[in-house]
Amino acid sequence: MADRSKAEGLEKKRRMEEEWNSIFSSKQSLNRHHFPPNFTFGVATSAFQVEGASNVDGRGPSIWDAFCHAPGNIRDGSNADVSVDQYHRYKEDIELIAKLGFRAYRFSISWSRIFPDGLGTKINLEGIRHYNNVINALIDKDIEPYVTLYHWDLPLNLQDSMGGWLNEQIVKNFAIYAEACFSSFGDRVKNWITINEPLQTAVNGYCTGFYAPGRREHPSTEPYLAAHHQLLAHAEAVSIYNKKYKDEQGGQIGLVVDCEWSLALSDRVEDIDAASRRLDFQLGWYLDPIYFGDYPQTMREKLGDCLPKFSQRDKELLKNSVDFIGLNHYTTRFVCHATNDLEENDFYRVQEAERIAEWEGGEMIGKKAASSWLYMVPWGLWKTLNYISARYKNPTIYVTENGMDDEEDSASPLDEMLDDKLRVSYYKGYLAAVHQAIKDGVDVRGYFAWSLLDNFEWHLGYTKRFGLVYVDYQNGLTRHLKSSAYWFLRFLKAEEGKNGKLD
Repeated sequence: MADRSKAEGLEKKRRMEEEWNSIFSSKQSLNRHHFPPNFTFGVATSAFQVEGASNVDGRGPSIWDAFCHAPGNIRDGSNADVSVDQYHRYKEDIELIAKLGFRAYRFSISWSRIFPDGLGTKINLEGIRHYNNVINALIDKDIEPYVTLYHWDLPLNLQDSMGGWLNEQIVKNFAIYAEACFSSFGDRVKNWITINEPLQTAVNGYCTGFYAPGRREHPSTEPYLAAHHQLLAHAEAVSIYNKKYKDEQGGQIGLVVDCEWSLALSDRVEDIDAASRRLDFQLGWYLDPIYFGDYPQTMREKLGDCLPKFSQRDKELLKNSVDFIGLNHYTTRFVCHATNDLEENDFYRVQEAERIAEWEGGEMIGKKAASSWLYMVPWGLWKTLNYISARYKNPTIYVTENGMDDEEDSASPLDEMLDDKLRVSYYKGYLAAVHQAIKDGVDVRGYFAWSLLDNFEWHLGYTKRFGLVYVDYQNGLTRHLKSSAYWFLRFLKAEEGKNGKLD
């Protein structure tokens, strides 16, 4: 039986590689001109990871400030008090974006820079001034701002005083904050994202405890409550935007979800079902309520009363509450059925799905990046885009994050750190996947590389580098373009038929 299983796995590997190689080999000369003329190419960051200036100009503390300063939470014992100091260096960084040929910048606003206590009672005008300056500087360089309202840095007061995302009152607080941003910046910002990766906040913030606020006491209930309130907060913000601002400002608004593609390890029914469940617990968790009015049936069956219920008003607000879906995608896993005694955290155990990084023959699914979870599997993005298109009736999609990391190595010479050949290979493959999805009929409108800069990588501190631009942490935070940055410069500025190859 084991020999048969291994043989089936090797045959599946052969078919998958043959299918992908036939696609990728035909795209070796892709450049900017092979994508639609109005297709958006951009880079992305988040406020907490790059801004620094943690107590400057009236900013209040966030849950991540507290989390970083609690011993043992961050791998290298670091914090983001200064980070890469984009708060003071935004003009320099915007110059880099323009130099590389990107025409969009996805960044997030720090909620506690706008309302230091998170409550919406007193606006911080210095915070408004700062983001006005950033937005104006982008527009001056013909770079379109894509603004995320929430990228995990909840004002600390909301956590301490009311339990953060566990309290339904936060829906109102988020709506007040969102409206302040629409009112202050919406005359120039035409692309809004309400919440980034609510799955990560729910699971790593309220189940594993790896992320702020670091809760793990009630993993069978709190992740689903936090997710529920994030969805309701998204819907309230979108309702306000659509009723009061959209017609006058002419913008669009969406939600960013993250998905690690799940492919059944074998053709056995139980593995196929497990892979499907895994996707329901990633994408379906957030998109099914928007498109179909409720959480996936598989989640209801597995979680029972632990999964909150939507009121009729909730369903009406959530219905079609996105102009676009933002997809953050980095990697892929095989999935097989697993019983409830699986040694994993509660979130994975309840899915009865084991994630595997090897083909059944033992070979790794793809080349490994620095992070333990990240493998290069370009066909996973292609399949994810087609899956979203088929399941949710071909919505508009932006790939809002995609990239890979290198290990921080202070002992290596600078020129070695800048020559990131593997990252170049990663982007070649994943852009080929996007191109093929568009050819397949998927409505992909844009692609954002993660990240513009090396930065504070959450609980991993500064041990990992995702940037196209190297930041020298030891020498004044100076910026240096990596090979991948120069590759994008050639890709984006290539004239048709000249110097446009992905080489």
